[in-house]
Amino acid sequence: MVRIKNRKELLGNAYCPMNRKARKIALDVIEKVLEAVDPKRVIKSRVMLTGNILRVNEETFDLTTFRRIFVVGGGKASGLMAEALEEILRERIEDGLIVVPKGTAGKYDVNRIGFHEASHPIPDESSVTGAMKILDRVGHAEDDDLVICLISGGGSSLMALPRNGISLSDKQKVTDMLLKSGATINEMNTVRKHISGFKGGQVARKAYPATVLSLLLSDVLGDPLDVIASGPTVPDSTTF
Repeated sequence: MVRIKNRKELLGNAYCPMNRKARKIALDVIEKVLEAVDPKRVIKSRVMLTGNILRVNEETFDLTTFRRIFVVGGGKASGLMAEALEEILRERIEDGLIVVPKGTAGKYDVNRIGFHEASHPIPDESSVTGAMKILDRVGHAEDDDLVICLISGGGSSLMALPRNGISLSDKQKVTDMLLKSGATINEMNTVRKHISGFKGGQVARKAYPATVLSLLLSDVLGDPLDVIASGPTVPDSTTF
């Protein structure tokens, strides 16, 4: 699959054969890198269904032990993750909701998973609505249900639910200040977790006693699970 749409133009702008060769090598490398991190490709390389057994890396789940499967989550890559997961599980999925950036929901080919569009990188009312819809869905899960959470970078903004006593305006100002401050993503998401009713493990708490399976694509160096999208299904390792 060609991902660099102006490849011919870039090669055509070469000023000599040696420069054209160097450009081709660089473009080939870029396309291979993009292919390797394609969300659908990654999910399908790690998630496999054989009969009733769902395998995720070395973990296995007997789907006959679950009454329903719900798929929730959000992030800039979560749409393609949902597309891949539905191709694997198909009609086994009972219901789902994925929060994606505004203007992108129509790009994905799914039937059993719904999409909600929200704002990035500054959250807005649509981000709050998306977070509340996810909490509502997982809140109906029971102990014989499986909740699969698809999480990727960008989820902190796309799924935002201010903690009691904090307004959306407060959260928007804090996010804007953090973005302009030069804070690392680890530092930003530490603050975000502590002013959120959604992040820092709150989704997993709401889904209890259902089984929660989190599939995360990391955009954070070192892959700290509680930092990716501010860890909605992961215990918070930071403190106030």
